[in-house]
Amino acid sequence: MSIDAPIIVVGGGIAGLSAALAAAPAPVLLLTRRPGAVGAASTLAQGGIAAALGAGDTPAAHARDTCVAGSHHNDVAMVELLTASAPAAIAWLQAIGVDFDRDGDGRLQLGREGGHDRPRIVHAGGDGTGAAVMRALVAAARAESRIHRVAGCDVDALALRDGRVVGVSATLDDGRQQRFDGRAVVLATGGIGGLFPATSNPADADGGGLALAMAAGAAIRDLESVQFHPTALAVPGMHSLPLVTEALRGAGARLLDRDGQPLMAGVHPLGDLAPRDIVARRVAAAVRDGGAWLDARHIGAAWPTAFPTVLAACLAHAIDPRLQPIPVTPAAHFHMGGLATDADGRTSLPGLFAAGEVACNGVHGANRLASNSLLEGVVFGRRLGHWLAAAPSTRTSGGEVEWVGHGRSLSPPALQRLRVLMGVAMGPVRNGAALQTALLECDALAAEGWQAGLARTMLAAARQRRHSLGAHYRDDDAPIVAPVTAA
Repeated sequence: MSIDAPIIVVGGGIAGLSAALAAAPAPVLLLTRRPGAVGAASTLAQGGIAAALGAGDTPAAHARDTCVAGSHHNDVAMVELLTASAPAAIAWLQAIGVDFDRDGDGRLQLGREGGHDRPRIVHAGGDGTGAAVMRALVAAARAESRIHRVAGCDVDALALRDGRVVGVSATLDDGRQQRFDGRAVVLATGGIGGLFPATSNPADADGGGLALAMAAGAAIRDLESVQFHPTALAVPGMHSLPLVTEALRGAGARLLDRDGQPLMAGVHPLGDLAPRDIVARRVAAAVRDGGAWLDARHIGAAWPTAFPTVLAACLAHAIDPRLQPIPVTPAAHFHMGGLATDADGRTSLPGLFAAGEVACNGVHGANRLASNSLLEGVVFGRRLGHWLAAAPSTRTSGGEVEWVGHGRSLSPPALQRLRVLMGVAMGPVRNGAALQTALLECDALAAEGWQAGLARTMLAAARQRRHSLGAHYRDDDAPIVAPVTAA
């Protein structure tokens, strides 16, 4: 391999683009399934980016809320690194062209979302933050001459020589296979929401990068920890559901049951802004009992400017949130688990790195705090890119290259069957019997496609963790948070 071989970044979301831009003093090869920001889960993000920017706020307070939401399963050092780096991350995004929303006095407008004890969320274009950040990152990457992008390819194998990852193989849109050699490979391939019957992710966010690294022997962590967003738009028969951003509840919207009664009353001191795992379980129970709705009619004339994405999604499905409550349901949203990494994105395999949702450095614990995901992608993506740019290039020669792939994919009917299994066994509420049943069915499905093998590993991790922890809630362990008396 040439000493000038590029750093290969697989994935064009916020983490991948941040890593590529930071690494760009070195040659970078960016491999994506689609051009521009198309198809990236980051583009769909409606929530903003959390940072201690307000008067009296501190990174320590942000860190405290992160650990409380994560059920103190977090790696405290990673959390402190994330929250201390947040203000600089916002400044960098502004420098590359992200126009964050401001108040009448020209100051950054700070919103509040679930699990935060105060307003500290910046948005761009109301509920279009992910799209706004992605536009700026894509433009910056296109302007960087050291980044070469190849779109329309699906990476499906890793090349190893003497135990070190030295490249990838991808299937191009025209069906051809192409090999790419690199001095390092960064996986920024997103999450696993596509394995569930309802998700806020793109349908192809199926854990392919995670499964690929696992097949090569990379260490994993907390695979059972899956966050469900409490308020996806309830559209019958639809797999990838539009989000109904948590910022609406930060602006005063209320969750209601089928009788129009407040859903979160007496459940948690923060009410509708309780951590997502608690709200998701409550909403899931209400859906089983007849439905759940979010009443945001009080937003009134501000709807088109403050929440244009939600308004458009609702109107597209004949729901006018200015006049009626919005039907909502939980949906698989974010994977706290993934490839075990350190602060610099290194996995257990030499030459293989990971950033964003596919990685797990412990920053989110057992339940991600709202608006920490885009922040994680920027902070740890940039940190990884800077580390790779400064690292000496490793020349490898001799020895045979071993190609490790994740195998064939499930057929559409088999994938749908798997999604149903995961929805029953790995949803917001779990128990040992359902997990065991799903494991047995996955054993049979695993021979048909790699997605079932990944699901089987996730199910086994959930079965092994017998006690509830954050988003991993078992109803054969302890009761949901005890009711509290309103102050």
